[in-house]
Amino acid sequence: MHARILLKAERRDRHREWEDTRIAGALDVAVSTIEKVRQRLVEEGLEAALVPRPPRREYARKLDGKEEAHLIALACSTPPDGHGRWTLRLLADRMVRLDHVDSLSHETVR
Repeated sequence: MHARILLKAERRDRHREWEDTRIAGALDVAVSTIEKVRQRLVEEGLEAALVPRPPRREYARKLDGKEEAHLIALACSTPPDGHGRWTLRLLADRMVRLDHVDSLSHETVR
């Protein structure tokens, strides 16, 4: 994909072949992606622009496989009285109350 971005963004006679919005639409990416690829080309060279960067951050997993299995089983169970379904917050709270984890946010459950 990056090679296509670079080719469409090429300048000829002081004008780009395609504008960034047209490239983004054709490739189904954000305009910011086009801008980042162009910036990498200028700052780091062609090879860097053609190869996607690995993620900059790694997230430590909050739940291991066993805890994930408990969460899935809980989500598939009958929701608490007064609730028609499990919410992310209800699941997080119940996982803590059942001592599967010390703390758990609804975003982690997501």
